[in-house]
Amino acid sequence: MKNLNLLLLIIIGGCMKNIKVPEAEKQPYKMTVHGDTRVDDYYWMRLSDKQKNAEEFDSQTNKVVEYIDLENKYTEASLSQTEKLQENLFNEIIGRIEKNDESVPYFKNGYFYYSRFESDKEYRIHCRKKGSLDSNEEIILNENILAKGHDYFAIGDQSVSPDNKWLAYGVDTLSRRIYEIYFKNLETGEILETTINNSSGSVAWANDNKTVFYTSKNAITLLSEKIWRHKLGSSNSDEMIYHEKDNTFYNGVYRSKSGEFIIIYHSNTLVNDYQILNANDPDGSFKNFTVRGTEHEYSIEHYQDKFFIITNWKAKNSRLMETSENATEKKNWKEVISHRNEVHLLGMEIFNDHLVLNERKDGLRSLRIVHQNSGKDEYIDFGEETFTARISVNEEFNTNILRYYFTSMVTPGSIYDYNMDSGKLTLMKQDKVVGGYDQTKYHAERRYAIAKDGRPVPISLVYKKDLKNDPTFNNEGAPDNPQNLLLYAYGSYGSTRDPYFSSSRLSLLDRGFIYAIAHVRGGQIYGRQSYDDGKMLNKKNTFTDFIAAGKYLIKNGITNEDHLFAEGGSAGGLLIGAVVNMEPEMWKGAIAAVPFVDVITTMLDSTIPLTTGEWDEWGDPRIKKYYDYMLSYSPYDQIQNKSYPNLLVTSGFFDSQVQYWEPLKYVAKLREHWEGPSKLYLHMNMDAGHGGKSGRYRQYREVALEYAFMFDLVGIKN
Repeated sequence: MKNLNLLLLIIIGGCMKNIKVPEAEKQPYKMTVHGDTRVDDYYWMRLSDKQKNAEEFDSQTNKVVEYIDLENKYTEASLSQTEKLQENLFNEIIGRIEKNDESVPYFKNGYFYYSRFESDKEYRIHCRKKGSLDSNEEIILNENILAKGHDYFAIGDQSVSPDNKWLAYGVDTLSRRIYEIYFKNLETGEILETTINNSSGSVAWANDNKTVFYTSKNAITLLSEKIWRHKLGSSNSDEMIYHEKDNTFYNGVYRSKSGEFIIIYHSNTLVNDYQILNANDPDGSFKNFTVRGTEHEYSIEHYQDKFFIITNWKAKNSRLMETSENATEKKNWKEVISHRNEVHLLGMEIFNDHLVLNERKDGLRSLRIVHQNSGKDEYIDFGEETFTARISVNEEFNTNILRYYFTSMVTPGSIYDYNMDSGKLTLMKQDKVVGGYDQTKYHAERRYAIAKDGRPVPISLVYKKDLKNDPTFNNEGAPDNPQNLLLYAYGSYGSTRDPYFSSSRLSLLDRGFIYAIAHVRGGQIYGRQSYDDGKMLNKKNTFTDFIAAGKYLIKNGITNEDHLFAEGGSAGGLLIGAVVNMEPEMWKGAIAAVPFVDVITTMLDSTIPLTTGEWDEWGDPRIKKYYDYMLSYSPYDQIQNKSYPNLLVTSGFFDSQVQYWEPLKYVAKLREHWEGPSKLYLHMNMDAGHGGKSGRYRQYREVALEYAFMFDLVGIKN
């Protein structure tokens, strides 16, 4: 990033009151839809990828980046009193991370695969051992070497050829999720000069060990739209074998776990669709699994001579079906497990004698074991009130060992091997908290708020038990002193934020904060109905559920308006933008991370990544009823002159998911309407995208900033 040589104007003394608040230039831009005219004074802040990546910036780019620089410097100067605290928090957080860490090895096709970190290195080293864990280590990829010279670095998927000779891997050095695919000979260490550009970062190997299938992206929308066939060592051009013309679909290609099929998938918010090809016939033609439907979501897994299918066809919470690999049309599907109103079927793993189902029951992810020979089935008992369990890496068919992942608000992430016949459970690894962690000193529980329409809103809570102001409480009572509390939620795309452990969160809990997750609608906490009740023309339920959770916590004396903070990111940032418009006085402060806040303008622009594929999530504003409804909650459009809570907005200049100009415009417009004593800050990361900085340590700089922002507001100095 070039040096813009800008100075933040700070009046002598450096006191908070003397720091000049940035002012953005206004250039009115009119947009008329359905006879309604909106004026966006900050539309000029939008830059194209070409402008951002040019060798020399044009005048508009300079103006945008200069304004970003002013905002960043304002935030830095305004929070300068927290610099030491931020540094201490950063060192405290990374100090809990195991420096020389290693993943649990998994066995695949004759090799044990694992990755490890070396002390003080930001990136992983990927390794394998042939046949036995006692064999010599073979380093197949060292990300630290590849990352040298790059401000941002991320590896896409890694795929080893069936003969174990070739490694294909994707590299992104811009944070736009556009990958260049490389091929490495694992026998010689040679990396081929021929690479694949503009890809989604993964390949599917055919069984000839030289043919791969991959996905390319549209240069403007970044949609994955074309599937190609590539031959290693061939001078022929790659062959395009599929081009998706419906721009509401995402597309990709993968190899089945059985290794017998190459599978192309197509998906949008309401529809899944597949094409299959025998992996032994790489030059053959793909065939449709079944006719593409409408509002039909399903997934497929190959097993022996058939496919298992999880489908919502006549089953809102999904059911399990099967069909012959030679007769995959929907008319041939046979039911294995029927639909249940109280259980949402999420995923499956297939073994020789067992079928493992990941289900959501009573709002919690659980694991169900089906013994295929006897028909017996059972649930694994995890012994905690609020938790998350999911299937881990299971590459082998002929085994009775299930590997699964478990975590809770108080239990660090754990990998278990479970003998599905004997019931024996073996802990393979639990994430270590360096410096020590006593789980018994912390308490997790689940509470329930009541939404406006009477629906329950689960809240997962965790706190430290033995603080001076002990927040121990029950449903009949409350603590004497309301506690600082951070309430988090997401609430979109059916993505459910399950309870999980975070070692960085200990820096909150050990300073007296309670951490809570509001399981709002828009996720699928109670199955598919929870999702449907929080999308499209029901989207406001997401926001009112979150507000109901906050009001419950206040009403029960757990916290109050002087101690309650809110946080959400991406679509969760939309949630934050909406609730601070609706109930600004409820919150001491809020953090909107990479927030999607300019809903109407973005969803009207089909050139922006993600737009066309999400009309079934938010609504299509080209249709008036959706336009009117979206306008009624869009955070950017609903900004008014009012006293907002203290607000920290974060973003990434190269974000491909939520374009940087949304949070940038949002802050500029908020400043225009800001009233009262609260503070508004923008932190724009200039060398990162949607997920922030790359690397296992650097990402915690922004976590330290967020924590320091809250601590400063409640007088926590160390």
